[in-house]
Amino acid sequence: MSNLQINTTQNVNLDYKIAGIGERILAFLIDGFILYLYAVLVQVIGSALGYVFDDNWTTIGLVSLIFLPAMLYSLLMHSLFNGRTVGKMILKLRVVKLDGSPVHWSNFLVRWMLRLVDIWLFFGSVGLLTILFTDKKQRLGDAAAGTVVISTKNKVNISHTILEEVAQTHVPIFTNVTILSDKDVRLIKETYQIANKSGDYRTMKALRDKVESLLNSKSELYDRQYIETVLKDYNFYTQNS
Repeated sequence: MSNLQINTTQNVNLDYKIAGIGERILAFLIDGFILYLYAVLVQVIGSALGYVFDDNWTTIGLVSLIFLPAMLYSLLMHSLFNGRTVGKMILKLRVVKLDGSPVHWSNFLVRWMLRLVDIWLFFGSVGLLTILFTDKKQRLGDAAAGTVVISTKNKVNISHTILEEVAQTHVPIFTNVTILSDKDVRLIKETYQIANKSGDYRTMKALRDKVESLLNSKSELYDRQYIETVLKDYNFYTQNS
Protein backbone atom coordinates (compact mmCIF):
# COMPACT_ATOMS: atom_id res chain seq x y z
CA MET A 1 0.00 0.00 0.00
CA SER A 2 1.42 3.38 -1.04
CA ASN A 3 2.04 6.27 1.30
CA LEU A 4 0.75 9.77 0.74
CA GLN A 5 2.21 12.85 2.41
CA ILE A 6 -0.11 15.84 2.66
CA ASN A 7 1.17 19.30 3.51
CA THR A 8 -1.65 21.16 5.23
CA THR A 9 -2.32 24.87 4.96
CA GLN A 10 -0.54 25.21 8.32
CA ASN A 11 2.58 23.60 6.78
CA VAL A 12 2.18 20.44 8.87
CA ASN A 13 3.04 17.24 7.01
CA LEU A 14 0.59 14.37 7.51
CA ASP A 15 1.30 10.85 6.30
CA TYR A 16 -1.49 8.59 5.14
CA LYS A 17 -1.75 5.20 3.45
CA ILE A 18 -3.45 5.24 0.08
CA ALA A 19 -6.30 2.74 -0.08
CA GLY A 20 -5.58 -0.40 -2.06
CA ILE A 21 -7.68 -1.39 -5.04
CA GLY A 22 -9.00 -4.47 -3.22
CA GLU A 23 -10.29 -2.35 -0.34
CA ARG A 24 -11.97 0.07 -2.74
CA ILE A 25 -13.65 -2.75 -4.67
CA LEU A 26 -14.90 -4.33 -1.44
CA ALA A 27 -16.25 -0.97 -0.23
CA PHE A 28 -17.99 -0.55 -3.60
CA LEU A 29 -19.55 -4.02 -3.32
CA ILE A 30 -20.80 -3.28 0.21
CA ASP A 31 -22.41 -0.07 -1.03
CA GLY A 32 -23.84 -1.99 -4.00
CA PHE A 33 -25.42 -4.56 -1.66
CA ILE A 34 -27.00 -1.76 0.38
CA LEU A 35 -28.41 -0.24 -2.81
CA TYR A 36 -29.73 -3.67 -3.85
CA LEU A 37 -31.60 -4.00 -0.54
CA TYR A 38 -32.96 -0.49 -1.00
CA ALA A 39 -34.12 -1.36 -4.53
CA VAL A 40 -35.94 -4.43 -3.21
CA LEU A 41 -37.61 -2.23 -0.59
CA VAL A 42 -38.64 0.28 -3.26
CA GLN A 43 -40.09 -2.55 -5.35
CA VAL A 44 -42.20 -3.70 -2.39
CA ILE A 45 -43.36 -0.14 -1.79
CA GLY A 46 -44.16 0.21 -5.50
CA SER A 47 -46.29 -2.93 -5.41
CA ALA A 48 -48.17 -1.58 -2.40
CA LEU A 49 -48.72 1.78 -4.12
CA GLY A 50 -50.16 -0.09 -7.11
CA TYR A 51 -53.02 -1.20 -4.90
CA VAL A 52 -53.59 2.35 -3.65
CA PHE A 53 -53.50 4.29 -6.93
CA ASP A 54 -55.32 3.26 -10.08
CA ASP A 55 -53.17 5.59 -12.19
CA ASN A 56 -49.93 3.80 -13.20
CA TRP A 57 -48.19 7.10 -13.90
CA THR A 58 -48.78 8.25 -10.32
CA THR A 59 -47.29 5.01 -9.03
CA ILE A 60 -44.27 5.32 -11.36
CA GLY A 61 -43.73 8.93 -10.31
CA LEU A 62 -43.83 8.11 -6.60
CA VAL A 63 -41.54 5.09 -6.99
CA SER A 64 -39.08 7.20 -8.99
CA LEU A 65 -39.10 9.83 -6.26
CA ILE A 66 -38.48 7.23 -3.57
CA PHE A 67 -35.64 5.72 -5.62
CA LEU A 68 -33.95 9.12 -6.18
CA PRO A 69 -31.75 8.93 -3.02
CA ALA A 70 -30.27 5.68 -4.37
CA MET A 71 -29.30 7.46 -7.59
CA LEU A 72 -27.53 10.12 -5.55
CA TYR A 73 -26.21 7.72 -2.89
CA SER A 74 -22.49 8.26 -3.48
CA LEU A 75 -22.78 12.05 -3.72
CA LEU A 76 -25.01 12.37 -0.66
CA MET A 77 -23.01 10.00 1.55
CA HIS A 78 -19.64 11.54 0.70
CA SER A 79 -20.99 15.05 1.25
CA LEU A 80 -22.78 14.30 4.53
CA PHE A 81 -20.24 11.95 6.11
CA ASN A 82 -16.94 13.67 5.39
CA GLY A 83 -15.82 11.66 2.37
CA ARG A 84 -17.26 8.29 3.38
CA THR A 85 -20.00 5.93 2.30
CA VAL A 86 -21.18 2.99 4.41
CA GLY A 87 -18.69 0.75 2.62
CA LYS A 88 -15.86 3.17 3.30
CA MET A 89 -16.91 3.51 6.95
CA ILE A 90 -16.76 -0.26 7.42
CA LEU A 91 -13.33 -0.52 5.75
CA LYS A 92 -12.09 2.74 7.32
CA LEU A 93 -11.51 4.57 4.03
CA ARG A 94 -12.02 8.23 3.30
CA VAL A 95 -11.84 10.68 0.40
CA VAL A 96 -9.52 13.64 1.10
CA LYS A 97 -8.01 16.51 -0.87
CA LEU A 98 -4.43 16.09 -2.02
CA ASP A 99 -3.43 19.48 -0.64
CA GLY A 100 -4.91 18.80 2.80
CA SER A 101 -7.69 21.37 2.48
CA PRO A 102 -11.31 20.42 3.32
CA VAL A 103 -13.15 18.58 0.55
CA HIS A 104 -15.89 20.80 -0.88
CA TRP A 105 -19.21 19.39 -2.06
CA SER A 106 -18.24 20.42 -5.60
CA ASN A 107 -15.29 18.00 -5.45
CA PHE A 108 -17.67 15.19 -4.54
CA LEU A 109 -19.95 16.30 -7.39
CA VAL A 110 -17.09 16.00 -9.90
CA ARG A 111 -16.21 12.51 -8.59
CA TRP A 112 -19.86 11.47 -8.76
CA MET A 113 -20.36 12.73 -12.33
CA LEU A 114 -17.26 10.93 -13.60
CA ARG A 115 -18.48 7.63 -12.15
CA LEU A 116 -20.33 7.39 -15.48
CA VAL A 117 -16.98 6.98 -17.27
CA ASP A 118 -14.99 5.34 -14.47
CA ILE A 119 -17.53 2.68 -13.53
CA TRP A 120 -20.70 2.45 -15.58
CA LEU A 121 -19.84 2.96 -19.27
CA PHE A 122 -17.04 0.40 -19.51
CA PHE A 123 -17.95 -1.96 -16.64
CA GLY A 124 -15.44 -0.35 -14.28
CA SER A 125 -12.44 -0.97 -16.53
CA VAL A 126 -11.49 2.70 -16.82
CA GLY A 127 -11.59 3.23 -13.06
CA LEU A 128 -9.64 0.03 -12.38
CA LEU A 129 -6.91 0.85 -14.92
CA THR A 130 -6.44 4.42 -13.71
CA ILE A 131 -6.25 3.27 -10.07
CA LEU A 132 -3.72 0.57 -11.00
CA PHE A 133 -1.45 2.74 -13.12
CA THR A 134 -1.42 6.11 -11.34
CA ASP A 135 0.99 6.96 -8.53
CA LYS A 136 -1.71 8.04 -6.11
CA LYS A 137 -4.19 5.31 -7.10
CA GLN A 138 -6.72 7.81 -8.46
CA ARG A 139 -9.57 7.10 -10.80
CA LEU A 140 -10.52 9.81 -13.31
CA GLY A 141 -13.00 11.32 -10.87
CA ASP A 142 -10.31 11.65 -8.21
CA ALA A 143 -7.81 13.19 -10.62
CA ALA A 144 -10.38 15.73 -11.84
CA ALA A 145 -11.51 16.60 -8.30
CA GLY A 146 -8.01 16.70 -6.80
CA THR A 147 -8.89 13.98 -4.31
CA VAL A 148 -7.49 10.63 -3.22
CA VAL A 149 -8.90 7.73 -1.20
CA ILE A 150 -6.91 6.98 1.95
CA SER A 151 -6.98 4.33 4.64
CA THR A 152 -7.57 5.54 8.20
CA LYS A 153 -6.73 2.17 9.75
CA ASN A 154 -3.45 3.45 11.18
CA LYS A 155 -2.99 2.26 14.74
CA VAL A 156 -3.47 5.27 16.96
CA ASN A 157 -1.62 5.75 20.21
CA ILE A 158 -1.54 8.69 22.55
CA SER A 159 1.17 10.45 20.52
CA HIS A 160 -1.24 10.69 17.56
CA THR A 161 -3.93 12.51 19.55
CA ILE A 162 -4.20 15.71 21.56
CA LEU A 163 -4.03 13.62 24.74
CA GLU A 164 -1.00 13.83 27.02
CA GLU A 165 -0.09 11.61 29.93
CA VAL A 166 -0.61 13.87 32.92
CA ALA A 167 0.53 12.78 36.37
CA GLN A 168 -1.95 13.13 39.22
CA THR A 169 0.57 15.36 40.98
CA HIS A 170 0.83 17.71 38.01
CA VAL A 171 0.50 21.38 38.97
CA PRO A 172 -0.63 23.52 35.99
CA ILE A 173 1.17 26.76 35.28
CA PHE A 174 -0.88 28.31 32.49
CA THR A 175 -4.42 28.68 33.79
CA ASN A 176 -5.83 30.18 30.57
CA VAL A 177 -4.89 27.30 28.24
CA THR A 178 -8.59 26.45 27.95
CA ILE A 179 -9.02 29.37 25.55
CA LEU A 180 -7.38 27.05 23.01
CA SER A 181 -9.57 24.68 21.02
CA ASP A 182 -8.94 20.99 20.44
CA LYS A 183 -7.99 21.91 16.88
CA ASP A 184 -5.42 24.44 18.14
CA VAL A 185 -3.90 21.91 20.53
CA ARG A 186 -3.77 19.21 17.87
CA LEU A 187 -1.91 21.56 15.53
CA ILE A 188 0.47 22.62 18.32
CA LYS A 189 1.22 19.02 19.18
CA GLU A 190 1.72 17.92 15.56
CA THR A 191 4.04 20.85 14.85
CA TYR A 192 5.95 20.25 18.09
CA GLN A 193 6.44 16.55 17.30
CA ILE A 194 7.70 17.29 13.79
CA ALA A 195 10.08 20.03 14.96
CA ASN A 196 11.32 17.95 17.90
CA LYS A 197 11.91 14.85 15.77
CA SER A 198 13.84 16.77 13.10
CA GLY A 199 15.72 19.00 15.53
CA ASP A 200 14.17 22.08 13.91
CA TYR A 201 14.76 24.58 16.72
CA ARG A 202 13.74 27.54 14.58
CA THR A 203 10.26 26.08 14.09
CA MET A 204 10.13 25.18 17.78
CA LYS A 205 10.94 28.81 18.70
CA ALA A 206 8.35 30.14 16.22
CA LEU A 207 5.75 27.76 17.67
CA ARG A 208 6.56 28.85 21.20
CA ASP A 209 6.25 32.54 20.21
CA LYS A 210 2.88 31.88 18.56
CA VAL A 211 1.51 30.01 21.57
CA GLU A 212 2.80 32.70 23.95
CA SER A 213 1.01 35.35 21.91
CA LEU A 214 -2.23 33.34 22.00
CA LEU A 215 -2.03 32.81 25.75
CA ASN A 216 -0.53 36.24 26.44
CA SER A 217 1.97 34.53 28.71
CA LYS A 218 5.61 35.02 29.65
CA SER A 219 7.71 32.17 30.95
CA GLU A 220 11.32 31.37 31.72
CA LEU A 221 10.84 27.81 30.47
CA TYR A 222 12.88 26.94 27.41
CA ASP A 223 10.95 26.33 24.17
CA ARG A 224 10.52 22.56 24.32
CA GLN A 225 9.59 22.55 28.00
CA TYR A 226 7.18 25.43 27.47
CA ILE A 227 5.22 23.61 24.74
CA GLU A 228 5.16 20.37 26.73
CA THR A 229 3.82 22.23 29.76
CA VAL A 230 1.10 23.93 27.73
CA LEU A 231 -0.03 20.56 26.35
CA LYS A 232 -0.07 18.96 29.80
CA ASP A 233 -1.89 21.93 31.34
CA TYR A 234 -4.55 21.81 28.61
CA ASN A 235 -5.11 18.11 29.20
CA PHE A 236 -5.15 18.62 32.98
CA TYR A 237 -7.97 21.17 32.78
CA THR A 238 -10.03 19.51 30.04
CA GLN A 239 -9.80 15.99 31.50
CA ASN A 240 -10.71 17.17 34.99
CA SER A 241 -13.47 19.59 34.06
